[in-house]
Amino acid sequence: MPDFAVRLFRRADREQVTRLVNAHAAAVMPGAAASVNAVLNQFEREPDEFIVGPWVEERQTLVAEQGGSVVAAALLVRHRDSPDVGHGFRNAGDIRWLVFWPMAPAGNPYWSDGLSAAQGVMDACLAQFGRWQVERHYADGTLPVSGVYGIPEQWPHIAQLYTDNGFVPTPGDTEILHLADLADVPQPGAAPLPRLRLERVVGINGTRLSANLGHTCVGYIEVDVLDPVERHPRHGALADLGNLHVSEDHRRLGVGTWLLQHAACWLRLGHADRLLHYAAPDQTDQIAFAEHNHFRQITRTQRGWQRPT
Repeated sequence: MPDFAVRLFRRADREQVTRLVNAHAAAVMPGAAASVNAVLNQFEREPDEFIVGPWVEERQTLVAEQGGSVVAAALLVRHRDSPDVGHGFRNAGDIRWLVFWPMAPAGNPYWSDGLSAAQGVMDACLAQFGRWQVERHYADGTLPVSGVYGIPEQWPHIAQLYTDNGFVPTPGDTEILHLADLADVPQPGAAPLPRLRLERVVGINGTRLSANLGHTCVGYIEVDVLDPVERHPRHGALADLGNLHVSEDHRRLGVGTWLLQHAACWLRLGHADRLLHYAAPDQTDQIAFAEHNHFRQITRTQRGWQRPT
């Protein structure tokens, strides 16, 4: 008989599940932490997922308890089977995340290790997919923490669990995340082109700062502060670099760096202190730009895990 029990989440589990979530988030994003409320909110809805979120018909949270401690947990969802749902998500089950303690604390006689319990949670997830009669089985690691999604390289225990249970990542669906300490980004200097002026407006992904020559926009950057005010971030706010574009005939003239410096200055005024940048491995120019401008790589994450059915 197993020395753990898999069951539905209870509200009394909230602190232990949050600690488990935050341990995984902090291995990816320095200082990252979700509040208990942020974790509980994800169990009910994900307003930031404005495309996929409305397609969810049902959510379920499972935990494995061992020796009085929650050692593994998973959030899974079922997408509706209706025409307004994207084809790839119709009648699909998705493990939004599954996390577990990979190693037992030394000398703890009540906690053998989390792997068996995690497999118990995985078995329960797959059994629920069977009861839901979903046609597709997806898996991911999207925690309620900015910048933590897919299966980051810092989670080899979860990648192995998914692989052992038949989940396969989509080839080429890898992203590299860079993080900059905004204190390292210099103050903006003189404009790199004569008569170049800065304009700040509302953008598609946050605040847009544009580099304009007359009435022509030759480049822009968009940044968005990711930490909602109700979460009370502990170390200043984290921001996201959503878009950076410079017209082809104005590249390699310093416009992009000038825009980034202005964006960093603007974010610092709002007490944001870190900025995230995303790129695919083949986007070598973007990666080189980020690393030249004081971003450092914090993870590679693999997205698109699917289990053949």
